[in-house]
Amino acid sequence: MATGSLFDSEPSSSAAATRPPVAANAPLAERRRPRTLDEYAGQQHLIGPEGVLRRYLNAKRLPSLILWGPPGVGKTTLAHLLAEALGQPFAALSAVNAGVKDVRDVIDKAKRQRGTVLFIDEIHRFSKSQQDALLGAVEQGIVTLIGATTENPSFEVIPAVLSRAQVYVLEPLSKEVLTDLVDKALAEDELLKQKKVRVAEYGALLLISGGDARKLLNLLEIVVESSRPDPETGEIVITDAVVQQLAQQNLARYDKGGEMHYDVISAFIKSIRGSDPNAGLYWLAVMLEGGEDPKFIARRLLILASEDVGNANPNALMLAQSCFQAVTVIGMPESDIILGQTVVYLATSPKSNASYKAIREARALVRQQGVQAVPIPLRNAPTKLMKELGYGNQYQYSHDYEGSFAYQEFLPEALSGTVFYHPGHNPAEHKMQERLRQWWGDKYGY
Repeated sequence: MATGSLFDSEPSSSAAATRPPVAANAPLAERRRPRTLDEYAGQQHLIGPEGVLRRYLNAKRLPSLILWGPPGVGKTTLAHLLAEALGQPFAALSAVNAGVKDVRDVIDKAKRQRGTVLFIDEIHRFSKSQQDALLGAVEQGIVTLIGATTENPSFEVIPAVLSRAQVYVLEPLSKEVLTDLVDKALAEDELLKQKKVRVAEYGALLLISGGDARKLLNLLEIVVESSRPDPETGEIVITDAVVQQLAQQNLARYDKGGEMHYDVISAFIKSIRGSDPNAGLYWLAVMLEGGEDPKFIARRLLILASEDVGNANPNALMLAQSCFQAVTVIGMPESDIILGQTVVYLATSPKSNASYKAIREARALVRQQGVQAVPIPLRNAPTKLMKELGYGNQYQYSHDYEGSFAYQEFLPEALSGTVFYHPGHNPAEHKMQERLRQWWGDKYGY
């Protein structure tokens, strides 16, 4: 395979599919950007011989797409290459700084140049009105939309756009692909190949770049340019220690699109789970000062409220939901107050992951054993035939009994007595456990 890598960059505003030559003094990641699909590394499930996108190209057609994947795996590059492979005009917008007017301007130009591929980077940052402005042009075939997102499109892309586009997941780059990118860059880049460089250890390069090919290549360039050759051999030897030292001096403090984004959100969640409001507030401040999307933070708090607090304090989920709605309506800078309040409340709440574990166990059992038949008493009987077959017979309507409880079987016969929910060790769930024990006796062992 020819040289190349895959990584994302700021989209251009060019309306032509053909990209201009790369300047010799451009960053290494830009110099190594693949110019054809044959140079594109990774994502073989999409662009390999049997890949779905390859099949579209072979058929000389391209539907609207949403490319979902982590930073630096090639979403922007893939969009360019798909348009170039079909010879279609290419226009690009970034949702960070484009408005409805920009969208309409591109659509107006596309009306005079049918078949235009409109690439929108970070499409999850587009508002509903901005996404609505795309619908007519996509539906009429004026533009072929390719949206790129690091966020789950189910949450951030409106249903009307999702229904008109195919969603494809770009996978994180493997260690082998990333290592190969380093080796080829050193051997084939016009500037680096003039130096005598040997990589003794790849670990720190791969770890710090976090699977982001763009970040990996830019880090490689920093290390090579900042290292002194051995005076005897003239060789630059790249070790983990050298990379760690130089990376600390040169890499950005907080990259909301890179590895530290994931490190900080991990520290944030673990601090709240660990009941430390001070650490939770600190990591919240790091993200807000770094320009993190407050809705991303609020959404993670919403998940945490159910996963880690759960029924130990059911009010946590309601507060987190209110937080998400308020942040969506208010925006920054005032949303930091609401986020801070929610962080403190969740961190100081009693914790339970019992419900989280219960649904995971139940789904695992369904995947392993398949779906068991619904017991006859629990079946719906809307027709005469179903009633004659006994559907719904012997069902006991709970509210007809004392305490609105009637002892009966609700699980399939083969699963009778199976326990998924184990109450957590906190006052609220101790009360739930006592009720379960009173209702079910020894059936579930509560």
